[in-house]
Amino acid sequence: MSGKLVGIIILLCAAIAGGSLYYLQIYGFYDDVVATPGQDVMLVEQGSKANLAIAYTEFQAIDADSSPIRYRACFTTSLDPATLAQTHVVIPDAVPRNAPRWFDCFDAKALADQLAAGTATAFLGTKNIGFGVDRIVAITDDGRGYAWHELNACGNKAYDGTVVGEECPPRPEVAE
Repeated sequence: MSGKLVGIIILLCAAIAGGSLYYLQIYGFYDDVVATPGQDVMLVEQGSKANLAIAYTEFQAIDADSSPIRYRACFTTSLDPATLAQTHVVIPDAVPRNAPRWFDCFDAKALADQLAAGTATAFLGTKNIGFGVDRIVAITDDGRGYAWHELNACGNKAYDGTVVGEECPPRPEVAE
């Protein structure tokens, strides 16, 4: 075999591997989430820490089993975020995670700008929806809503290898 042919084969293999990796990361692992009324959009109530479902419409969501923080959702609601903030746990420093470009209802940069400007409010949606992961729900003044998963303090410790300590719940056993 000539050197050129080997070089072409290596480049072709690298291009196929790179294209496959890109596809799997951006498209391959995501699934549409089927709406489950009364469970998809919930907020944690101040004091009692109970999860309370809120009314919503136009729900769209994606998730992937490959990571606990790949969940993204969009919806609309008629509820006022300022009123909700009086009775539900607010997350003042929430930063939305980017979504794949093809999931175009979720624009993390625009949402972050609205959170910074005070035209959107972020709430604790569900504490420990998965081990070390909380669901964050943001609602804008014009009734658009967004949800994503974020590592909480226990998740940050558990996934970086730090000993989690007694303040974290026990990690569930995973069946093999």
